[in-house]
Amino acid sequence: MSKNKVDILGVHVDSLTMDEAVKEIQVFIEGKKTVLVATANAEMIMRATYDHELKTILNEAALVVPDGAGTVWAAHHLGHLMPERVAGYDLAQELMREAPRRGDRLFFFGAAPGIAEKAKKKAEKLYPGIEIVGIRNGFFSAKDEPEILHEIQEAAPDILLVALGVPKQEKWLAAHLHELSVPVSMGVGGTFDVMAGIMKRAPRWMQKAKLEWLFRGALQPKRAGRLMALPRFVFKVMAYKKSRQRKGTRL
Repeated sequence: MSKNKVDILGVHVDSLTMDEAVKEIQVFIEGKKTVLVATANAEMIMRATYDHELKTILNEAALVVPDGAGTVWAAHHLGHLMPERVAGYDLAQELMREAPRRGDRLFFFGAAPGIAEKAKKKAEKLYPGIEIVGIRNGFFSAKDEPEILHEIQEAAPDILLVALGVPKQEKWLAAHLHELSVPVSMGVGGTFDVMAGIMKRAPRWMQKAKLEWLFRGALQPKRAGRLMALPRFVFKVMAYKKSRQRKGTRL
């Protein structure tokens, strides 16, 4: 495992800043690589403890950024440097902000019908000159996949942002990564919903206070069960540390 990777419950998360993440992704694009970028929050890492397919995908990804205060806390608790949270939404915005200057082309795939279109309009307003070469909603069946793959291949984006939810977006990308031949593909969860104004993001003060999870729970009561993953995550990380210390394993 790279010295810049931190083992959190068996998931190897990159320890880096937002600027460093953006620069790494730009290197991938310039090198015409075909890579997967993942955004690992506490919920995703907890899922990976029992979803072995997801864990394998994350550990084979070119970059796994620490999306969430819980991930940063876990790294610190395990005795590692993790300079800051690199939220998937913010990372996507930074890539879009840089795209016009660099000439990077993007494709938006996912979310409910009409959402990607609204997200595209928002991006074009926020980042003048951005080139979004295709959009496609996330409602499809297996028989639609060849058409979707062809559409993305024909558009030839440099960055593919996929909003199908965890773990569907990561598994779909892993299954089709090399067919797509896109330099950088990244799962972005609810990013398009936020950009389209369908879903609100926590106020900045709540983000800084590491309470964004609480804000999402208040807005989406159906998420309450999923949010219980957070306290379970804390206890599991604490137990993981004790277990490794007993075994004399380097954290």
